[in-house]
Amino acid sequence: MKDRTIYTLHSNICKALANPIRIEIIDVLNDKELTFGEIQEITGVMKSNLSQHLSLMVSSGILMQHKEGLNVFFKLSGPKIGIACRLMREVLIENMKRQSDLINQFMK
Repeated sequence: MKDRTIYTLHSNICKALANPIRIEIIDVLNDKELTFGEIQEITGVMKSNLSQHLSLMVSSGILMQHKEGLNVFFKLSGPKIGIACRLMREVLIENMKRQSDLINQFMK
């Protein structure tokens, strides 16, 4: 039987990404490092809720954090995280276009 550890790990990353706020955070951090406060200001997510999301994303390896004085900075752990999310968004848009084309065909 094949070792399925890689699939389990892959699934765990996907579960960590399975939240619209977390996907927005990835989009916001795509090419920059921001403080907790900056992320909160951009997303409008309440502090306690944002803290939980960021903590989960750090523990799952999606984000990295470091502290400077009173500020905690967050960034993507690597550029492939942003690329993967953009690719999934492209798949979503392509699916929506196909569905729209199908609906338009039936409406004629």
